[in-house]
Amino acid sequence: MRDRFEQRKKWSAFKSLMSFDSWVDDAMYRFKSGSGGWWESLTIFFRKFRVYGFKKGVVEVCCEGLTLGVVGAVLMLALAKPAFEETEKDWRTSKKYSVTFLDRFGNEIGRRGILHNDAEPIETLPDHFLKAVMATEDRRFFEHVGIDFFGLLRAMVENARANSVVQGGSTITQQLAKNLFLTNERTLERKIKEAFLALWLEYNLSKKEILKLYLDRAYMGGGAFGAAAAAEFYFQKNIRDVTLAEAAMMAGLYKAPAKYAPHINLPAARARANEVLTNMVQANFMTEGQVISARRSPANVVRREKKESPDYFLDYAFERVKELSLGFPTTTLIAKTTLDPSLQSAADDAVLSHLRQYGTEYKANQAAMAVIESGGEVRAMVGGRDYGESQYNRASRAKRQPGSTFKPFVYTYFMQRGYKPKSVVNGGSIRIGKWAPKNYGGRNFGRVDLTTALVKSINTVPVRLANELGRGPIVDLVAKMGVDSPISAEPAMPLGTNEMTVLEQATGYGVFMTGGLSTNRHTVTQITDAAGEMLYNFKTDGPKRERVISEDAAKSMNVMLSQVPEWGTGRRAKLDGIKTAGKTGTTQSYRDAWFVGYTGNYVAAVWFGNDNYGPTNKLTGGRLPAMTWKKFMTYAHKNTELKPLPFVEAEKPSEAIEKGTPDSDKPADIPLVLARQKPLPLKTGRLLRALAQDLRAAAPLEKVTVSGLPQNSSLTVNSVKKN
Repeated sequence: MRDRFEQRKKWSAFKSLMSFDSWVDDAMYRFKSGSGGWWESLTIFFRKFRVYGFKKGVVEVCCEGLTLGVVGAVLMLALAKPAFEETEKDWRTSKKYSVTFLDRFGNEIGRRGILHNDAEPIETLPDHFLKAVMATEDRRFFEHVGIDFFGLLRAMVENARANSVVQGGSTITQQLAKNLFLTNERTLERKIKEAFLALWLEYNLSKKEILKLYLDRAYMGGGAFGAAAAAEFYFQKNIRDVTLAEAAMMAGLYKAPAKYAPHINLPAARARANEVLTNMVQANFMTEGQVISARRSPANVVRREKKESPDYFLDYAFERVKELSLGFPTTTLIAKTTLDPSLQSAADDAVLSHLRQYGTEYKANQAAMAVIESGGEVRAMVGGRDYGESQYNRASRAKRQPGSTFKPFVYTYFMQRGYKPKSVVNGGSIRIGKWAPKNYGGRNFGRVDLTTALVKSINTVPVRLANELGRGPIVDLVAKMGVDSPISAEPAMPLGTNEMTVLEQATGYGVFMTGGLSTNRHTVTQITDAAGEMLYNFKTDGPKRERVISEDAAKSMNVMLSQVPEWGTGRRAKLDGIKTAGKTGTTQSYRDAWFVGYTGNYVAAVWFGNDNYGPTNKLTGGRLPAMTWKKFMTYAHKNTELKPLPFVEAEKPSEAIEKGTPDSDKPADIPLVLARQKPLPLKTGRLLRALAQDLRAAAPLEKVTVSGLPQNSSLTVNSVKKN
């Protein structure tokens, strides 16, 4: 009976499955039949729109164009998103900062601060000045939509004819977008952002507003920003009163304010002004008869002292002052900085002299340098070869791969974990996933000590140890040592694949210089208001030093890094008689060349490369960067009390430096210009100059003959009259 029941149960289940299968088959058949009929009806319907012959080709092209247009629109939105994020800044309004900067000795070195709301209304500006600017910078300003495609095509044709860049295609709107939101970094990403932001400005502002902002914000040389400031600086008159000749000279500054600054190179400025007048005639803004008087009587400028302004440093310090002064009752401030004018001049000379002499040979167009003293004071900053050409600060803003100069950060972590300079490790090849790091020249190493691995810049050692000990803690240590740029813990991180700035490099190495304490980098020591009331004092209000790495780790790193200039890759940086430590770095395809080094007194980071990330001609960190570093440091340590490297025995001073070469009439291998002298205070300098003038007036020059000189020789001396 039970078996029968089971059989019926199975039969019932079988019938159910058969019924379901039959229903599925039937549903699929009905769907196929129905969809076939529906598709046939749809096909018959669309046959009405079918075209043949010439019309079919047009339709196909339109369809493909529509498809590509949709794809292009999506791509454009993706590219535009980063650009439009820049517009979230409060760029219209800003505090009316007016900051006077002093160097470390109390002498004025420059001013910063633009009163945007008090700028001259565009309706009151001279018509000939506006025409001069537009004829030179953007003739179709009132016709294009932010990007002048016709002007861009014309510039491309002219450049192709001349086989060089003789015309630019950027509009005034594009230049304003760069000034407001971007930097002067020459990259494709920046040009894309610039184009989208130009369109955004055209949509949100009127043409007059765009032109006014451009005239107010553009750099015009001599530390002057904006047309009104330039008219006051060069001609000591209101912008409304400038003549046609003066307007042409000012309009010529926008292309290269340092090159054509009339207080530096008046002939070049006048030649450029003549080109501007020609542009006005060619643009039909004026006739030749109207500009002929300006050609015959070029503008004269106010005589000003030719002194180099530390503009890159001032720009960086200005941002710092604005951060510190957020709660101050006034924005008219006097800031005493850490800048040492003599060191700044030496840094400029060291960088520019090597760029001029070797830049073409090595295909390196730019360089940057940052110098920090042992107390954390930023003494000098070189942000590029020419501030007038590019105000982009490559020392504080440009992030580049550090290459092997990053390895000391990695080795510091190893020292923190108990390793020693003589610890022996495996230097053989290693593979992490599909990646296998290679050593320079493809060399293979067996077991080596850590000092040799660092000095010879062996790649496999830090990669292996970082992979074994963990890369995450290294990232945390780098941040503690003063590097603010984000560092990713990727396998290639120990070889310096992450990007950081020159200033961050100097800050990080400063920890070794201080024996393991934080560098405490700063550029402003005091801020007062116009009445002299103290608003900020770094000694009392600034952060205090903290221990970042242990003394043992600092000692080990100083011992190892001091060997790099001795028998490693940084031999060109070795200083005579002064214990030196540092590290060279060269990135892939020779795009970046570094030397970061320090003594007991100063730490300095030097970078050479190109703005467009183009490769150099096999330039390594042991060449121009090391040579530049040595030239500067040789000067910086003259007439200075030498501080020893922490935990490292100091060397005895070289007699070649102190006394020159014995038994020779050749001077020591140190130029006389390197004799460092501290600048006199401003009041003392004025008093001495006045005293010298009084002495010259009271003592006329006379010729007297001095015994012992050759025949017919004489000396001109001052005979002081007795009362």
